[in-house]
Amino acid sequence: MVNNQSNTNNPRLDYEYRRRKNAEGMRIQVATFTLMIFFTVISFAAVAAGFSKWFVIPVILLLAVIQVGFQLYYFMHMGEKGHEAPSMFMWSGIGVAFLTILAFVTIIWW
Repeated sequence: MVNNQSNTNNPRLDYEYRRRKNAEGMRIQVATFTLMIFFTVISFAAVAAGFSKWFVIPVILLLAVIQVGFQLYYFMHMGEKGHEAPSMFMWSGIGVAFLTILAFVTIIWW
């Protein structure tokens, strides 16, 4: 496993490493934000175009789930090293919430 952290006791090299990592992180943040804006525009366009609600609602829900994933993974930094435990608890909570909602919907509809 490769250790990507620079710890050379050379302030100039450490500064350059942090600058590169921050620039890379900012590019990812901007790209993700742009995709989320694009998904929002698609949702508004689908509603404005007057498509059937049987098409629009699943598309909007799918794009919303994708945006929640982007929010969790990129903007809340869940993909970074050291966030394994909070990530596990968050996904476990999402799973329990989904199963609870599914159980209540199943009980009500059947």
